[in-house]
Amino acid sequence: MIGTLVNTGAILAGSIIGGLIKKGLKEEYQKVLYDAMGLAATGLGLHAVITNMSNSNYPVLFIISLAIGGILGTAINLDSKFTEFVGKYSKTNLGQGLSTAIMLFCFGTLSVLGPIESALNHNHTYLFTNAALDFVTSLVLGSTYGVGIALSALVLFLWQGGIFLLAYQLGPFVTPELMTEMSIVGGFLIFASGLSILKIKSIHTFNLLPALLVPAVWFLLVRLF
Repeated sequence: MIGTLVNTGAILAGSIIGGLIKKGLKEEYQKVLYDAMGLAATGLGLHAVITNMSNSNYPVLFIISLAIGGILGTAINLDSKFTEFVGKYSKTNLGQGLSTAIMLFCFGTLSVLGPIESALNHNHTYLFTNAALDFVTSLVLGSTYGVGIALSALVLFLWQGGIFLLAYQLGPFVTPELMTEMSIVGGFLIFASGLSILKIKSIHTFNLLPALLVPAVWFLLVRLF
């Protein structure tokens, strides 16, 4: 899991440095970084969707995934619970920052494929590349929302660690086709975060998180029947 450890360390370093920079930034510069982060999230989300859509074997699966996931997430009320939890420890807009950070760090293509490649082929290239990208992103997020963004490093470690262990135990099930469908859904979640940051459309992104599980359940059912 050396790739995941490097990726986690990069986010911690970027968040801390960004948090220190934030103290010396004027409000207008913070606003520019805030807008830049929204544009970056929107672009990355669109890129993930467009890149993987042409490789999808089930063109409407992402629609079903987002619909079912949204219903489940809303029933559980994930977004409000997350906001309330963060609100106990911060009076700022850290909740939105952490939500955005988790979407960007955890649901990008490299962050999903990286642990799998690491587990199955002992190749850490994806994760090392992702670490470099996440360092820059966490630096910008930290300078926008504060050092609390470092908490997203723990989420990333658990996420990538879980994928690593799952891939190690269930290698044949974790296919490129499944990763394609999950990357499309993840791309839409990142895109939704970007829209929220830019205040174009307020979307409770955390309520859509269960959508990531739907492709895995679908592929399991296809294999069984």
